[in-house]
Amino acid sequence: MDQTLTHSQLVRWRTAIFAIFAASGLSVATWASRVPSIKADLGIENSQIGLLLLGMGIASILGLSSSSVVIARFGTRKGMLGAMIIFATGVALIGVGTNVAPSATIVVIGLALFGFGNGAVDVMMNVEGAAIETHVNKTILPLFHAFFSFGTVVGAGLGALAANLGVNVFAHTAVIAVLILIGAFVAIANVPAREVAGDTVDDHAVDKPGWRERLAVSLSAWREPRTYALGVVMLGMSFAEGGANDWLALAVSEDHHGGIALGAIALTVFSVAMTAVRIAGGPLVDRFGRVAVLRILAVTAAAGILLVILAPNLPLVFVGAALWGIGASLGFPLGMSAAADDPAKAAARVSAAATIGYVAFLCGPPVLGLISDHIGLLNTLYILVVLVVASGLASSAAKPLAGAKVGAGPH
Repeated sequence: MDQTLTHSQLVRWRTAIFAIFAASGLSVATWASRVPSIKADLGIENSQIGLLLLGMGIASILGLSSSSVVIARFGTRKGMLGAMIIFATGVALIGVGTNVAPSATIVVIGLALFGFGNGAVDVMMNVEGAAIETHVNKTILPLFHAFFSFGTVVGAGLGALAANLGVNVFAHTAVIAVLILIGAFVAIANVPAREVAGDTVDDHAVDKPGWRERLAVSLSAWREPRTYALGVVMLGMSFAEGGANDWLALAVSEDHHGGIALGAIALTVFSVAMTAVRIAGGPLVDRFGRVAVLRILAVTAAAGILLVILAPNLPLVFVGAALWGIGASLGFPLGMSAAADDPAKAAARVSAAATIGYVAFLCGPPVLGLISDHIGLLNTLYILVVLVVASGLASSAAKPLAGAKVGAGPH
């Protein structure tokens, strides 16, 4: 049985997971905000950017797939620390391959490490966040994801500043990598060891289940139909979020002729809007219910993406970016929250649901890049509109299970 936590330990645990979410967001936006610079420095096309993203996506799938094994074998604490070290190293290598030893191959290696580490840590930090949510009996996963978005706001803002000041990609990514490493060690020191999360509490306990047994339990969620129903809900919104992170800056800088700096600023607008809704999201969901909120936000996201595609001027493009961020803000965290409705199986279900959403988040954008070379980037974004609408139509899958109070809304 897990140890009873004091209020102080709970606060430190929650703060540590906030920091890990923020570090992940910081790393993602650092890469995303410098895509135009990396493209220019390496002299590559959208299709090649798409292939870089595909390599990152494949590595992320490996990270996601191995996360259950890592949790079962080492626990989330050690797993998160290792994953953060890996993706910080990847961030630094992206800069090395862009400026120090210009090579698309080195950038691919960096993106592979970046993708693997982020894929693994995404599952583990959501498992931890869902456990905290269940512990306090309130919808707070959107707030954890707000810190991911806060990290993307800081990352996109620093990216815009670096682009304006002419700071090269290597100098930028090296500083970010060091910050992530420092944050990783400080945060993990404040995450409590929990047996249900696979952390080693007593290696000599007679009744302690073996790691293979824990792995079998964690994989059981993949046999449940509700896992896939929640996956449909998360698919469209994760596609929309990942599409914005990887292609919004490029769409504004090139297709809307705004330039590199305005492209980074558009991504910042998207991230700020997403962060604001995630901060307010918990109380809204507890008041109106998961399903109603998801349906409204699906309409908002679709409208925002359409405005980015069709707007005749940059001010309207920025309005569209804001609506896009608002609409895409809660799909992923509410899917996680729904997966955690049953505390007995929360870790396994959250892990499975996070995998589905994250595959869409990382593997969708590379496909968009390949398609965009044939029909144009803005036309490609119509795919996101269709997927967001599908997510809204499937939102009833997020209805809380019988007896669950978190996210139920009015009665």
